[in-house]
Amino acid sequence: MKVVQVPSAGADFELVERDIPTPAPNEVLIKVEACGICHSDMFVKEGAFPGIEYPRVPGHEVIGTVESTGDQASYWKKGQRVGVGWHGGHCFTCESCRRGDFINCANAKITGISYDGGYGEYMVAPHEAIASVPDDLTSAEAAPLLCAGITTFNALRNAGGHPGDLVAIQGIGGLGHLGLQFAKKMGFKTIAISSSDSKRKLAMDLGADGFIDYKEEDPAKALQGMGGATIILATAPNSKAIGQLANGLKVNGKLMVVGASMDGLDISPMQLIGGKRSVMGWASGTAMDSEDTLNFSALTGATSIIETFPLEKAAEGYAKMMANEARFRAVLVF
Repeated sequence: MKVVQVPSAGADFELVERDIPTPAPNEVLIKVEACGICHSDMFVKEGAFPGIEYPRVPGHEVIGTVESTGDQASYWKKGQRVGVGWHGGHCFTCESCRRGDFINCANAKITGISYDGGYGEYMVAPHEAIASVPDDLTSAEAAPLLCAGITTFNALRNAGGHPGDLVAIQGIGGLGHLGLQFAKKMGFKTIAISSSDSKRKLAMDLGADGFIDYKEEDPAKALQGMGGATIILATAPNSKAIGQLANGLKVNGKLMVVGASMDGLDISPMQLIGGKRSVMGWASGTAMDSEDTLNFSALTGATSIIETFPLEKAAEGYAKMMANEARFRAVLVF
């Protein structure tokens, strides 16, 4: 099989041939049909995640079909459409797993980091990391739903809002263009917030009920003028911009942060104490959360906007994604 691997931290991608792997008893061998190129693949490319062993094949937005299974993974059948996301498996025995909180497993595996991912024609993954994929979605459009999709969908559905509530989506990019669609399809009054007025038409086409250009007006004041937001989903990794949104929350409102930034948030305790407002981070989810995301997308038509690349042009797709030039998710297709 052909794979694109990172030979060492910071090295260029290289296209190589390997033997097709044999699944362990608890694993599934997947024939890959599509794999999203995600910003988090930078962890592998640049060696920014502790403990990565090289060479490593990145990719954690994988759609394909079951080729074969180990003896303990016979639930999955040859030819079945499946996917693998960021959460690449759990131990079942740590305290979090014993409480059913698998996403916070103390020994969690990450697809494409703990083991080889989807930048290749085949890959193996633990059976508990596998999600079923509905027939109504193409493999290319489904792939980004296993990271960007599940993250925004899961954050929104766990934020405590109700249909009709005002929900603001900060950032209309790889995460935000999906979060906006999900929010609208969930029945929220949906407001898009962006630093670029060029995103206005796109946001409205995707279902936004309003648009705020935060270079032209204070988004918190604008939201308060609408009665305040029950939920603000912060998808763009701009800590300064995220911090400015807290005052846009209504009483008991929640700022859900999924845009990963290493910078601190400038939010005072009084902003949270007054009105019992809160800030919460949200990771992606388990395989079952992926299935819920995929099924919701198939049901409602909320889909990712993608650019596709052949495996041989993985480096080109990665560079375009890192330069923020992909609209909006780059996907390898096989």
